[in-house]
Amino acid sequence: MMASTLSTHFITKLPNPQQVFMPTGIMGAATVIPAKPRRKSSSFPTKFNHLHHYHNLWNSFFRPKSCSLRSVLTKVSGDGGAIDATPQEPAAVSDGEGINISSSTLGDNYVALFVRMLGLDYDALDREQAITTLWKYSLGGKKCIDAIMQFQGCINLTVNLLNSESSATCEAAAGLLRSISSINLYRDLVAECGTIEAITSLLSRPSLTSEVKEQCLCTLWNLSVDEKLRVKIANLDTLPLLISSLDDDAIKVKEAAGGVLANLALSHCNHNKMVEAGVIPKLAKHLKDDVEGYKVIRKEARNALLELAKDHYYRILVIEEGLVPVPMVGAAAYKSFRPELYSWPTMPDGTEIEQTSKGPSRFGASELLLGLNVDKNTDIEEAKMKAIVGRTQQQFLARIGAIELDDERTSQTELPIDQRLTILPWMDGVARVVLILGLDDEVALSRAAESIADSSINEHMRTSFKEAGAVKHLIRLLDHNSGAIRSSVTNALERLSVSPGVCQLLEAEGILHPLVCNLKLSEIPESMMEKTLDILARILDPSKEMKSKFYDGAVNGSKKDLDAARSLDASVGVAGDMAVSITESRKELLDFAVITRIIEILKTSPSNLQRKAASILEFTTIIEPSMETIIKADISSGLDAVFQQKALEDLDADIEAQELDKYALELEEVGLAVSAASRLLAKLLDSEQFCRKIDSTHFTKLLRKILKSDIPLHHKDWVAACLVQLSSLSGPNGDFENPINMEVTLYETIPRLVEQIKLALSSEAQEAAVVELNRIISEGVVDSTRAASEGGIFPLVKLIEGGSERAVEAALSILYNLSMDSENHSAIIAAGAVPALRRIVLSQRSHWTRALRLLRNLPV
Repeated sequence: MMASTLSTHFITKLPNPQQVFMPTGIMGAATVIPAKPRRKSSSFPTKFNHLHHYHNLWNSFFRPKSCSLRSVLTKVSGDGGAIDATPQEPAAVSDGEGINISSSTLGDNYVALFVRMLGLDYDALDREQAITTLWKYSLGGKKCIDAIMQFQGCINLTVNLLNSESSATCEAAAGLLRSISSINLYRDLVAECGTIEAITSLLSRPSLTSEVKEQCLCTLWNLSVDEKLRVKIANLDTLPLLISSLDDDAIKVKEAAGGVLANLALSHCNHNKMVEAGVIPKLAKHLKDDVEGYKVIRKEARNALLELAKDHYYRILVIEEGLVPVPMVGAAAYKSFRPELYSWPTMPDGTEIEQTSKGPSRFGASELLLGLNVDKNTDIEEAKMKAIVGRTQQQFLARIGAIELDDERTSQTELPIDQRLTILPWMDGVARVVLILGLDDEVALSRAAESIADSSINEHMRTSFKEAGAVKHLIRLLDHNSGAIRSSVTNALERLSVSPGVCQLLEAEGILHPLVCNLKLSEIPESMMEKTLDILARILDPSKEMKSKFYDGAVNGSKKDLDAARSLDASVGVAGDMAVSITESRKELLDFAVITRIIEILKTSPSNLQRKAASILEFTTIIEPSMETIIKADISSGLDAVFQQKALEDLDADIEAQELDKYALELEEVGLAVSAASRLLAKLLDSEQFCRKIDSTHFTKLLRKILKSDIPLHHKDWVAACLVQLSSLSGPNGDFENPINMEVTLYETIPRLVEQIKLALSSEAQEAAVVELNRIISEGVVDSTRAASEGGIFPLVKLIEGGSERAVEAALSILYNLSMDSENHSAIIAAGAVPALRRIVLSQRSHWTRALRLLRNLPV
């Protein structure tokens, strides 16, 4: 029995209760409540028949009418310090004359007795009364807890009571464990006695009162302060129970569960398990709920999410739930905020609101109440409405100096100011970040730009920042004296420019000028140069420009998008205080220094930067061709560098198995750069002036080598087009005997047709591809059957089983030509051609004679 673990000094002779509870000076005030008759079935020993005198008197100390409540929460100080997740309310004994006597004064002598009563040799009611008494006694503070803990085995007996069927017993047992675990000295001992496992089992019960849940979770809250115990709590089945407790109806249960999760998140090793268990959506929901009385759960949810957001991938999950990580820059930084108090209000993105009132009202109400009376026919997008509300709230907080006051006092005080973050719902978070962009503090500006870059993970967030007015601030900061700010701002603009709508706004606001100025800097960091080229390549997309000129319909039925695309030529945008037009800003790209800089990037940069530089140069040939400037800048040397990369020269090198993936990625990057350079070359070859200057023989040799290389097939189309154009410079020669035409056919046309047969989504495209392939092979192009057999046999066999009549006829003809080479027999048979051919012959289909001839060629 667990009671046997207690030491022998627990067996104490009980004195007369009237003598014990009659201290000097209050004899006349104290009364003794007579005990009720003992139940006959009780197992309580005869020598303790008067124990109920003590029970009734002890219980009278905790009646609400005779108790004064005080909050006990002692801060941690050394090994003897105490800390509780949420303070409990201890009882004090009242003598009836206004004199309060601590329960510990009267009860210290009887702690041993009540601990002894926790043993299994007492009935359930006695144990319940004993554990309840000890729990309330422990609320007196550390001294009372020390008095309980001097008896060995009391924790084991208490943990055993967590298995009781009585809710009151479980609540009291968990409450006592909660009090004991609040003391640093006893926390490990509580955990070693199986408390975590017992509480997990108790929380797994289908029906459990909120009071029991609260005490259990608060005990885990105290235990999770220890890093070793966090891992133990997260490794058990406790984690799903904690997450489900966040949906409990009782606010105290929610708060305790959130506190445990916040502590678990302090250990990085728990992050993966917590995220997989689905903790982020639950915590995000509580953080976004603006409900009165939820301050504690919001705080704990924010703390947990801040820890999880330290991981890049988990930060994305947090942002996807509609939250934004916002830098804490210090309340002093907001003193530089200067609201525009006397200007006519505008939308956050800078759009002016029409002024209907001709004169100001007497007390300025027309400006103050602007927007409250909105015409029913007015169409305001939700993003704009949220931006207005968010800006108004954050500017109000900044004006009264109420931003970050609570955060600075309560959270992340151990971190330096340049690393502190908070998490806000997206409406407030976006507005707060944009507000920081208008401050003077350089560290704050840099961190706000970094926050925009981190948060721009989807179209919703990018649009939110655009509507909130972030674009104007970021473009203004591109000219900042600090290189760190320029780098952070460029990174933020690169992430925002993924959105087509933001791209249009960026060009309209005059971003080309500062980007071109930064690009011309000789000491620009490579990362910043890459981001700058990214933005320019997205704004100056040649394919987008051609569509805007020649396509006249609405994309996906969106007339608004079409109108926005057409507005590219409109004179809008402001860069600084000077109005500029898009046409004028684009002319800066034709400056000799800019083109020389871009060609230098073609010569010296990695493949990913070469691709973007080539795309920008191609755009310059579209907007206003200036071959003289491009030729003078030695464009041929840039193209030559792209076409002679190391990855293209190591065609025959042996690649080890572990480097195959790396080699494939490198070929993909090289293929993209080669394709962009080939597209640029094709545009330049349309100019007679360039054709007279280019060394066509040299570039033909380079492109033929690339055509035979291992770069992906879809990157060879423009290479083939350039070869055809270069061959035409020496005169018309369109037959297959021309070496260039033959190589284009073998290394680009035939592989492309085979891939189309294999991957075409429509039967019409598949039929057109197989008919064209049959035509090429039938004309007797040298090695055409060898090129077609590489990956083409299996899709051709599959086609004769279910293709159209015309496609089946062409496929049978190709397979017959391939079967003339005995090396292809095994592949044709392995593809399942024999059963398919026999079915065609036996069914007497229209092409059964071709199928029969093919069967006779095969060794079957």
